[in-house]
Amino acid sequence: MAIKVKLREKKIKGNQKSLYLDFYPSIINPATGNKTRRQFLNLYIYEPISSKKKVLKNGIVKTIYVYDQNPVYDEAYKSHNMETLERAEIIRIRRENEVNKDIIYNDFEKEQLRIKSIGEQSFLDFFKQRADSKRGPNTSNWISSYKYLHHFTQGQLRFSDLTEGFCDEFKAFLLSTISLTRRNTKLSRNTSAAYFNKFKETLKHAYRKGLLQTDLNAKVDPISEEVPQKNTLTIEELNKLAKTDCPSPVLRRAALFFALTGLPFMEMKNLLWKEVHDEGEHGIFILTKRQKTEKDYEVFISEQAYQLLGERKQDNDLVFDGLSNDDRYTHFPLWLAKAGITKKMTFHDLRHTYGTNQIDAGTDIFTLKGNMSHQDVKYTQRYSNESKRRKMEAANKVKLDL
Repeated sequence: MAIKVKLREKKIKGNQKSLYLDFYPSIINPATGNKTRRQFLNLYIYEPISSKKKVLKNGIVKTIYVYDQNPVYDEAYKSHNMETLERAEIIRIRRENEVNKDIIYNDFEKEQLRIKSIGEQSFLDFFKQRADSKRGPNTSNWISSYKYLHHFTQGQLRFSDLTEGFCDEFKAFLLSTISLTRRNTKLSRNTSAAYFNKFKETLKHAYRKGLLQTDLNAKVDPISEEVPQKNTLTIEELNKLAKTDCPSPVLRRAALFFALTGLPFMEMKNLLWKEVHDEGEHGIFILTKRQKTEKDYEVFISEQAYQLLGERKQDNDLVFDGLSNDDRYTHFPLWLAKAGITKKMTFHDLRHTYGTNQIDAGTDIFTLKGNMSHQDVKYTQRYSNESKRRKMEAANKVKLDL
């Protein structure tokens, strides 16, 4: 059955109409694989603001459309409409020929037409739709990755523009560019790596959907991350800190609890008593949600950590009532200095302290991954790499009979 293609108009804001092609029956959109009856042409014509009747010499009454009270503008609008409609009609005829020539195109020619059609579509639009659909802790990375790609390409990037060379150029751009939000500040290597990974993931998704003919993601190397050195406290240093007067009682309880459990600051700050469960011989555990992922977070704690919580209160009372940013940014460094600890530490480093001390104590990687609510075991393995005690023990395991 032949497909009929008609040129139609759709009123939009202002006094304009958008031109589109209407297919009957519907056709398959080569980019999405879905059926459609419309193809907008990104062409626009003006609507008249009034009309008047004119009787011709032969007696025929003709309707004259007026587009503007100013004759110059009126003539310009009429000329624009005539030229635009002629152009749209040419597109309509060409498109009608394309969709009705399946019987004479061979499979190779059809595939080439599909590839050409997809190549002209915007990869930036595809990327933005994917970024907008993401929810969770990486949402901001997706949006930022799109913004930097948009900035690099000045808002113009088709699927046909994507090559290995382009990908390498975008990688080099991320590694050298200045932050879009912080003036005179270069993007860190790890931030660049995160943004480039989102770009690579989108390439992979496009290839799987048949929108790219080459698996560029597999051909382009990622940006290697720098593994930051995490500062931690030893058991001896934690004992020293515990015996030093703290300027904030709630900070002392929270910091030592943090070092014994790895529970992050925001989870501690918002921790309610109803989330602390004492099941007797079955253990003591906290069941809450991670602020980053909004997923359930269960961590078992020791009897000593439980005692740091103090006297149990009402279910909806905060466990660490009064814990503030002043505690972690101002009072915590003062407390460290008072204890004679000169390491450059942040409050969050107590979470790294928990991870490293657990590895030193022999806790296996996968148990620790669960306790720290890591999404991937690779994050937990870093603590094993940073454990000086395990390295020292390993160094002394092999001995010669000298």
